[in-house]
Amino acid sequence: MSKISLGAHPYLLGFDQLERLAERAAKGAEGYPPYNIEHVAPDGFRISLAVAGFSEDDLTVTIEDRQLVVRGRMAEPDEDRVFLHRGIAGRAFQRSFVLADGVEVVAASMENGLLHVDLRRVATQQVVQTIPISRK
Repeated sequence: MSKISLGAHPYLLGFDQLERLAERAAKGAEGYPPYNIEHVAPDGFRISLAVAGFSEDDLTVTIEDRQLVVRGRMAEPDEDRVFLHRGIAGRAFQRSFVLADGVEVVAASMENGLLHVDLRRVATQQVVQTIPISRK
């Protein structure tokens, strides 16, 4: 069975990028770390990730090609520490969120083991463009 591409439909010119965005979003569907997404204002959102044990220096928040990427890597624990039980996950992670056009990151902050990333939808103007028709 062959895969049907959005870009192959004659009425959907240039939508192959949308298909790539959907594939990227599906790849980021792992379960660690857990997160919430809240609608906090008429035009605002907040993503909260549970990052217990991570410090601000262990985390990076970047925007790469319309994608919010949060990465975490803890420093190696002291070799002289001996754990009888280790239940707090400290493994490295990467969590990605595809951002729509007109959504920008406002701020990122840590509070009580949660990393909060605040987003805002900015108004985009609809542009009407008239294309001149030339005569040959």
